Amino acid sequence: MYGFLILIILLGFPALEIFVLVRLAELAGWWLGAWLLAAALAGWALIRGESAAIPARLFRGLQSGHPPSLAMLFSLRYLLAGLLLIFPGVISDALALALLLLPRPPARREAGTAPADGRVIEGEWRREDER
Repeated sequence: MYGFLILIILLGFPALEIFVLVRLAELAGWWLGAWLLAAALAGWALIRGESAAIPARLFRGLQSGHPPSLAMLFSLRYLLAGLLLIFPGVISDALALALLLLPRPPARREAGTAPADGRVIEGEWRREDER
């Protein structure tokens, strides 16, 4: 049952994209081709930029104590949006823009950190060597 549903979705999505492209081409003309080319170039640039940023994002996530899966999830989201932009179609472009506009969840604070509300405890310290 699930296999048939997946097959219908995989065959129906490109058919729907073609239908929408034909209808929009009647209305917009060659501007639609310019949009598709610009979206494909933006998707390519997004994929190239994100593939270069994955190691830095992983390192930053590990340094801050977050699990690496969270950093990979954000990278996967941007890579999927880039692939959807490369795929020719207006519906896939809308899905890619929705992925790009999803908000990031708030960063977790560590257990012992105080909120940054402007209160500062001033003091002096010095290191004493143990002997």
